[in-house]
Amino acid sequence: MNERKVRYLIVGGGLAGASAAQAIRRRDANGSILILTDEPHHPYDRPPLTKALWLQGKPPEYVFLHEREFYERKVIDIRTGTRAVGIDPVNRVVTDTHCRQFLYDKLLLATGGAPRRLDAQGGGAEGVCHYRTLDDYLATRLLARPGRSALVVGGGFIGSELAAALASKEVDVTMAFTSPYLCSHVFPEPLGRALQARFREHGVRILTRDTPVALSHGRGRYSVATKGGRRLDTDMVLVGVGIDPEVSLAQTAGLAARDGVEVDEYLQTSAPDIYAAGDNCSFPSLPWGRRRRIEHWDNAAEQGRVAGENMAGGHENYSHLPFFFSDLFDFGYEAVGEVDTQHDTFCDWEVENKVGAVYYLKDRRVRGVMLCGIYGRMEDARRLILKGERVSPSSLRGAISSSRSFSA
Repeated sequence: MNERKVRYLIVGGGLAGASAAQAIRRRDANGSILILTDEPHHPYDRPPLTKALWLQGKPPEYVFLHEREFYERKVIDIRTGTRAVGIDPVNRVVTDTHCRQFLYDKLLLATGGAPRRLDAQGGGAEGVCHYRTLDDYLATRLLARPGRSALVVGGGFIGSELAAALASKEVDVTMAFTSPYLCSHVFPEPLGRALQARFREHGVRILTRDTPVALSHGRGRYSVATKGGRRLDTDMVLVGVGIDPEVSLAQTAGLAARDGVEVDEYLQTSAPDIYAAGDNCSFPSLPWGRRRRIEHWDNAAEQGRVAGENMAGGHENYSHLPFFFSDLFDFGYEAVGEVDTQHDTFCDWEVENKVGAVYYLKDRRVRGVMLCGIYGRMEDARRLILKGERVSPSSLRGAISSSRSFSA
C-alpha cells in the first residue's frame, strides 16, 4: 500500500481548496501542500460556466484560477482524478480509491457538493446533463447551436443562468420548474414576474409549477412527459436544481456533519486539525446567531483563505458576510446576506434609471440586500446589515442608490 506524508492535505480542488493552499503558502514557505481532486482539471472558477464563457465569449481557459506553472512555482502539488474515500482522524490518514494513503498534519475538507439528480423516470438517461463542471460546459457548448432545442429543469440561479446563456446562442429554450415564478426564493414576486416576462421576450418558453416525470432518449432526441401533462421533444436536457453538500467522507470519519460539515468560528471541525471550507461547510454565522451553509463564490474564496491561514498557525475567525451576483440577459444584480423571500421585502426603485435595491427584513432588521443594476455599493449594504438596527421601510428609501444608470 503506497503511503505519503504531507504537512497540509487538501481534499477538493475547487476555489476553497485553491484559496486555502495559497494562504498556507503565504504563511509557511516550506511545508508540503497536496491537493486531491477527483476532477481532471486543476482548480477553476465555476461562475463563468454559466456567465462569461457564454455571454462574453471567453475561452474555456478563462475559468482557471492560475496556470499550472503557478502551482509548480509555489510548490503546491495537485493530483487530479484522485478521489478520497476514507479518513482515519486518529492516525491522520486519508485513503483514495486506489488504496493509496496520505498521512497529514493538517487536513482541509473542501469537497463542495454534488448536483441533485433529476427525480424522474429515465432521469439518468444518456446525455442528461446535471450541470456543474467545466466538462459539462464543454459538452453543452458543442451542442448549443442555433435552431437546436433545450429543456432546462430548474428556475433558480443555475437554471435561470443556463437558460439565458443558451438563448443567447439562439437555442430554442424551454424552462420547467416547480415554483410559481422565476427565482421565487430570492426575487419579490413583482420583480420575479417582470424578469420572467423578459425571458419570454428573449424567446424562452417557461413552464411554471411543472417538472419532468418521465423521459426517454432515442436517435439523439429526448421525449419528456411533465407532471402537468405536457409532452416535449428536445435535443438537450439540462438540470440545475441545486446541490447537496458532500459530507459522506466526514460522516464516515465520525465528524459532526448534517447539512454540511460542521465547524467552529475558526473553521475547524469536531476532529483535531481537520478543517472545512466552501459549499460543504456549515459554519456559525455571527450576525444571525445560527449555522449557515452558503454556496457562493465569495464565501468559498474567503473561507478557503481563513482555513488556510489557521491551518498554518493563524487564529482568525470567519466573520465575513459573503455576496453573490448574477447576470440574466441585460439584468444584473449583486446580493448579500439572507436574501430570502420568506422575509419581508421592501423595494426602493429609481424608476427613471430602472435600477433599485431590495431589502429583506426580519423583526424589522435588515437581513439581506439585493442591488439591481447598482454596483460598487456592496460595503454599504454589508454595513446596513451588520448594524442590526430596527428600521421602518420608509427609512430605507434612498439608503443605497446609484449615481449611474444601468439598464435592468
